[in-house]
Amino acid sequence: MSTEAPGPASRREARGASLGSTPVAPNPTPRAGRNLPMAIGVGVLLGALVLASLVVRKEAFVALVTAASVVAAIELLNGLSKAKIHPPTIPTLAAAAVLPVLAYVWGPRVLAPAIIVAILAIVIWGALYADGPSALRDVAGGVMVVLYVPALVGFAMMLLRPDDGVGRIITFVVVTIASDIGGYAVGAATGKHPMAPSVSPKKSWEGFAGSAVSCIVAGALCVTLILDGDWWVGALLGALVVVAATVGDLCESMIKRDLGIKDMSNLIPGHGGLMDRLDSLLLAVPVVWAVLTPWVAS
Repeated sequence: MSTEAPGPASRREARGASLGSTPVAPNPTPRAGRNLPMAIGVGVLLGALVLASLVVRKEAFVALVTAASVVAAIELLNGLSKAKIHPPTIPTLAAAAVLPVLAYVWGPRVLAPAIIVAILAIVIWGALYADGPSALRDVAGGVMVVLYVPALVGFAMMLLRPDDGVGRIITFVVVTIASDIGGYAVGAATGKHPMAPSVSPKKSWEGFAGSAVSCIVAGALCVTLILDGDWWVGALLGALVVVAATVGDLCESMIKRDLGIKDMSNLIPGHGGLMDRLDSLLLAVPVVWAVLTPWVAS
C-alpha cells in the first residue's frame, strides 16, 4: 500500500470520480427556478398581445380575456382530476365563458346574481349526475373553479367598462406585474428569509419588500399619469395590490402542492400554464376595482 499523499491531479481525479463522469450543466437561474430569457421573451409577447387587444377595441380584450378564463378553468379541472376530483365540466366551463361577458355588458348588478346561478347549476348538475360519495367533493371543486377564475375575471371586465377603462386595465396590469418584477429581482439577489417555505420555498421576505416598493411606485405613477388621479390613491393601490398578488401566488402554489403538480400545464414556454401567470392577477383585480371605482373619477 502506498503511503504517498495524493498530488493535485490525484485529488482532482478523486473529486471527479465522486461526482460522476457526466458534466453538470450550469443552471442559468439557480435561485429563480426558471429559464429567465425564455420567460422574459414570452412575457413580452403576452403583454404585447394584451396591449394590442386594448388598442384595437375593448371588445377584442373581452374576447381575449374570456378565452383565457376558459383555458384557465380547463387547467384547474385537469389539475383537480389528478386528485380524483371531477367537477361538473359543462356548467363549470359555461360559467367560465359567460360570466366575464355578463360583467362587461351589465356590470356588478348582473355579475353577482349570475355567479349565484352558476353555483346553483353546478350543485344541481352534481346532484343529478355525480356518483356516490365523491359527489360533494366534485361539486365543491366546480364551485371553487367558478369563484377562483371567471368570478374574479369579471372584475377585470368591470374595470374596462368606464370611458377610461383601457387606462384602468393598463394600471392594473402594470402594478401587478411590478410586484412580480420587484419581487423576482430583489428576491433572486438577496432573498435569505423564506416567507412560506412549506408552500413556496423560493418566495422570501426580501422579495416581498422589493415587490412592495415596486408596486407603490408603479401605482403612484400610473394613477397620476394615466388616470389623472391623486398620487396617494396610487400608493395605496400599490400597497394593497402587493398583498393581494402575493396571497394569490401563494394560494396557487398551495393548490399545486396539494394536487402534487409543479405547473398547471406546459401551455406557455418558460412560465408553465396560464393559471401560473394569472395567479397574482386574479387576486389583485378585485382590489384594483375596489380602489379605483370610488376614488378615481372616470
